[in-house]
Amino acid sequence: MNNTFLHRLLAADNGSGALALRIPVGIIFAAHGAQKLFGWFGGYGLEGTGQFFGSLGLNPGFLMALLAGAAEFFGGLALVLGVAVRPAAAALAFAMLVAIFAVHIGNGFFVDKGGYEYALTLFAASLSLLFSGGGRFSVDRALTGER
Repeated sequence: MNNTFLHRLLAADNGSGALALRIPVGIIFAAHGAQKLFGWFGGYGLEGTGQFFGSLGLNPGFLMALLAGAAEFFGGLALVLGVAVRPAAAALAFAMLVAIFAVHIGNGFFVDKGGYEYALTLFAASLSLLFSGGGRFSVDRALTGER
């Protein structure tokens, strides 16, 4: 792989603000992914989530649940650890766009009515990390040799 490409992929701003965003957002995504994949934390697992996704027209439901759950679980872990933050943030931002337009948009803005405000917040946080990278305290920054 081209070192220039890898460097750009893992590049991170020098600030420490990304850490304050990465940790809680990563935990939230990993927990939601665990609900979809494993049924943890009161989730429905792949079968139940797949049936729900299929009812929304996201077919095949099981595959879509697997993709969404994997993006959220592994992407969330990547954010927490600061590894491959930009690719993880891109996958998470895409997952949130799908959630907004496939699930929440018809319910209005506010989350108490099933609206898109929460998914929009997670989309914005993911987009911010996509632009900034993992920050000073990330594995990505250590791998690129930046100081």
